[in-house]
Amino acid sequence: MQIPISRRAKTVSPFLAMEVMEKAKALEADGHDIIYLCLGEPDFPTPTAVVEATHRALDEGATSYTHSLGLAELRAEIVKHYRQRYAVRIDPQQILVSSGTSPLMLLLFSLLLNEGDELILPDPGYACYPNFVRFAGGVPVALRTDPLNGFQPRATEVAAAITARSRGLLINSPSNPAGSVLSGSELKSLAQLPLPIISDEIYHGLTYEGEEHSILEYTDNAFVLGGFSKTFAMTGWRLGFLISPPECVRSLQALHQNFMISANHFVQLGGLAALRHCAADVERMCKLYDLRRRQLVKQLRDLGFGIPFMPKGAFYVLADARHIDRDSMRLALDILEKTGVALTPGIDFGEGAEGFLRFSYSSPLEQIDEAITRIADYLQTRA
Repeated sequence: MQIPISRRAKTVSPFLAMEVMEKAKALEADGHDIIYLCLGEPDFPTPTAVVEATHRALDEGATSYTHSLGLAELRAEIVKHYRQRYAVRIDPQQILVSSGTSPLMLLLFSLLLNEGDELILPDPGYACYPNFVRFAGGVPVALRTDPLNGFQPRATEVAAAITARSRGLLINSPSNPAGSVLSGSELKSLAQLPLPIISDEIYHGLTYEGEEHSILEYTDNAFVLGGFSKTFAMTGWRLGFLISPPECVRSLQALHQNFMISANHFVQLGGLAALRHCAADVERMCKLYDLRRRQLVKQLRDLGFGIPFMPKGAFYVLADARHIDRDSMRLALDILEKTGVALTPGIDFGEGAEGFLRFSYSSPLEQIDEAITRIADYLQTRA
């Protein structure tokens, strides 16, 4: 008997960064020496204060359900963080804590989108955004962006893309895959558009040049996705939050109660420790990321890759490799098989990045240097 697969499931395309990583793991199992520059996985350990707080929480039995919005003390600490960092005042009741931002995106898009409704997304952008939108019944509208603007949307371009079915604009700053950061003036212009803004701020805290801004500084008509995975090296802990306009919280809470119940109790206490005690850890990690960023960009430019702007945040460089091969998946797989360096093909992030390769510098500097040496040798064989 053939089991039918739903149309909704069939709309979800493979995550190519994971496809490359899984191919690399298979090669590694066969004895190949692999350098992983394909995923946004910090190489730093989770800060000691977080680990110790979580151990205490488990010893004290913090393994029960919590309030569906999240622990009150964690939400209060998030409020304090936004007030101190961005001079933004929000209410703890506007915050929904969950097991990472991915489930929160599913809930949020389910809240905003009826069948056929549109959500405007930057192209290139995080590979999973269109799949989340389609799975919720919506239509992702890819907005092609300019490399010279850091692949970030301009308000005039967004305004031209708005239709009667538009239900929001998703932005990401610092961005994946480009590492660009929206300025305060750019965020202010976007905030004046006649539609809600969904601001993915998961890489906040990892900005190396200029001042970092939240969309909430410029509008209340916004949803903010934030979390602990990237800034605090807590990817496997699965902890994120959503800040919502007050009128949407109750519906989001009902969705969360039904589909996720609550985030893990002891993990939330780890997040609380991160916000209270780990600023020095983040500062130390940022200094090392910044060193890697500057060196990697120089090395890639020396090899002839096009990098139209200096990435200022996150831990990615989106490098133009169209002079080598305009098919980024073919090129990424060829580099992997011939050098053992795992990179993410630009097509994973949209048509606007086809022919590009994304390099992650969330790996030690000596591994990055070795990867560059191998790629340099590879390019010589293609010359």
